[in-house]
Amino acid sequence: MTDSSNDEFDPTAPDQREIGREMVDDSTGLGSVMAHAYRGEIDRVGTWRQRLDESTTWAVTLMAAILTWAFSSTDNPHYILLIGIVVVTIFLGIEARRYRDYDVFRSRARVIQENLFANALDPSQGTESHDWRAELSRDYRRPTLKVSLYEALANRLQRVYLALLSVLLVAWVFRITAFAPRQDWLTTAGIARIPGIAVVVVVGVFYVVLLGVTFWPRERHAKGEFREGDSDDWKETDR
Repeated sequence: MTDSSNDEFDPTAPDQREIGREMVDDSTGLGSVMAHAYRGEIDRVGTWRQRLDESTTWAVTLMAAILTWAFSSTDNPHYILLIGIVVVTIFLGIEARRYRDYDVFRSRARVIQENLFANALDPSQGTESHDWRAELSRDYRRPTLKVSLYEALANRLQRVYLALLSVLLVAWVFRITAFAPRQDWLTTAGIARIPGIAVVVVVGVFYVVLLGVTFWPRERHAKGEFREGDSDDWKETDR
């Protein structure tokens, strides 16, 4: 990302890190390269964002079908809802893996936005990271995942899957209690030779683990993007 004749590249030097100012003042080859690189990263961000949405759509569709069938007749077994919980959890794992890949390209795009484009628009504010060029170069040379699987699971649970799994849990509890009043609910919760109390304990432990993964305090490694604030800070409207 620098002239090949320059053997001592210092990414923290003002003239190196603030190439956004140079892009505005002059037409540079590096600026053209970065523009193409940014378009490529944005395209991959969109592709992986679509893959995340696809897995969520499949999970919601499957959940709707299971809920419809489970409550269509009292003779239908309640454990179809537990099967739904297992399948939605599998989709959660798939989406968490996809989120880790998505975050790689989103992080690169954010580095370029924060340190190149933002600095080109307002050079007086400087760059967010003094060694952003070296950081981006290292990631292009050896791409690495930035987010752990645990953090990815927590992110997808907070955004989508905890709500979906909570709906299935409420539906299952309703199915073995109010929807099947002919016998004790613990007896109804049984599956074949597995007693109802064992099934309830396993389900309870599973959801406690989900809550722990979702809300346990942890250091965030995913690169932030949106910030809370006054929605009128940027633009004013007469409406």
